[in-house]
Amino acid sequence: MQRRLFLAATAATLAAPSVFAQGGGKLTPLKFTLDFRINGQTAPFFLAMTKGYYKDEGLDVSIDTGAGSVASITRIASGVYQMGLGDISSLVEFNAQNPGTPMVQAVYQYYNRAPFVIIGRKDRGVTSDFKSLQGKKVAAAAVESTRRAWPMVARKQGMRADAFQWQTTDFSARDNVMVRGDVDAATYFHDSAMSLFARMKPEDLSVLKYADAGVNLYGNAILAGSNLVAQNPKVVAAFLRATNRAIVETFVNPGPSIAAMRQREPILDEKVELARWAVTAQYVGAADTRGHGLGDIKKLTLEQQVDEVVDVFGLKVKPASDAIFNTSMLPLRSERNLPALT
Repeated sequence: MQRRLFLAATAATLAAPSVFAQGGGKLTPLKFTLDFRINGQTAPFFLAMTKGYYKDEGLDVSIDTGAGSVASITRIASGVYQMGLGDISSLVEFNAQNPGTPMVQAVYQYYNRAPFVIIGRKDRGVTSDFKSLQGKKVAAAAVESTRRAWPMVARKQGMRADAFQWQTTDFSARDNVMVRGDVDAATYFHDSAMSLFARMKPEDLSVLKYADAGVNLYGNAILAGSNLVAQNPKVVAAFLRATNRAIVETFVNPGPSIAAMRQREPILDEKVELARWAVTAQYVGAADTRGHGLGDIKKLTLEQQVDEVVDVFGLKVKPASDAIFNTSMLPLRSERNLPALT
């Protein structure tokens, strides 16, 4: 009931006039929410800020930390933030639960493949085969994308969804239970596992990638409020041009992006964050980007993901893929070539 009341308030907020009025040479303010903490995963956004790419596009961008993909979506839907990072599967669920004109749409695909992995201890018998997880204990937060998407992997692997026992664990304690051996494996965003790799030798761990199981899921995308898309699409396009410019440069040389990110979070270790970006880059620049460039999607892949999410999450409404993703504001194709893949 509280969620329905919140969403009703959200709709009222979005009906209000846009605050984005350009003119007079003034910068247009834009609030952007990350999905989680600041680290190497999102370093390109800070490069765009530090090098003035957003200002070059007439934008005064502020970037805040997030509290998960669902929180990012609701923040944007409420109008408190105009844009942000959020998971495509979570957006499908949100739109299914709030049918009608979408309040939030994806406008640039950041993770071309979701970086969902289960990392297991080899000394507990976990190998590169998902079937080695049968009968094990796997740590995961109560509600998180990797855990919720597991039934999709189970189907592809011919396994039961309850093939192993979930051990509900807070994000902050996940590394601890792995190191202590309280569990045999744990779910991660692959690039979020740097903290675990710092405490356990990577060669002692098996990384089971959902993408390797044939589960083709788009991950976190840049999202925008539908009122901003409708009333001021040029602002969205400007943000995407500046961000895309920084992403391309980060693939060429990630050092400046990590340095820009550390201006905001100086406590972070440069080597760790460079290693984190190297993992992130595998998912941002997945194989599909050879064909359509950064930020874009294959409509059939998205439609298949919608079908999977509706089925696995038990949703009563199936959102149209066009309501989930709006590609009309992407930068020019020539600007979205990935140097590492050309």
